[in-house]
Amino acid sequence: MRLFVRVLPVLTVAMLLVGCSIFPKPEPQETYRLPSTPLPHADAQPVDWSLRVDTPQGGRMIDSARIAVLPQGDVITVYRGARWSDPATTLLRNRLIDAFHDDGRIAALSSDDSSLQADYILTGDMRAFQTEYQGDHPVVVIRFDARLISNAGLRIVATHRFEVTQAVNGTAVPQVVTAFGQASDVLAAQLVSWTLQQPAHHRSIAN
Repeated sequence: MRLFVRVLPVLTVAMLLVGCSIFPKPEPQETYRLPSTPLPHADAQPVDWSLRVDTPQGGRMIDSARIAVLPQGDVITVYRGARWSDPATTLLRNRLIDAFHDDGRIAALSSDDSSLQADYILTGDMRAFQTEYQGDHPVVVIRFDARLISNAGLRIVATHRFEVTQAVNGTAVPQVVTAFGQASDVLAAQLVSWTLQQPAHHRSIAN
């Protein structure tokens, strides 16, 4: 019995050491929000129609909270120790909603989280949300195939491919995140302008 009592602490320490080797400490993770700069408020009359902004569709690497990077060719990897606060598709949807709110011309605005009925639905496919290297210089690339759908008969009113590139001022993750924010601001401004033009154009053709 005494031998067992003496051996037990030794076995416990050995098991703890083995456990440490099998289960290494997890890598520290920094979580980043998508930076944004508010759009200027539009000096124009509000529109008389409502809009729902849906979360874009995206592939596995895009519809993810990992920050994707293509260091060379078609090789896709991620920045170690860093992640987004939400999947990239959700980040873009939320950025667009904020941009429409900033613009102010669409008062009746919602998202697919609420599933409210709206006159028009803005949706699309996110084809790229990543950093790509051009030589030794990283560049953020966002590519979005937008679709504006009329809820009356679920007809596609307009489609357009948006592509924004933004050079990164360095290679550190915070600098990359800043460039993502700048590229998203440009894309949001373009999408707000394009979306607001489509219903008026569509109605003039229909009449």
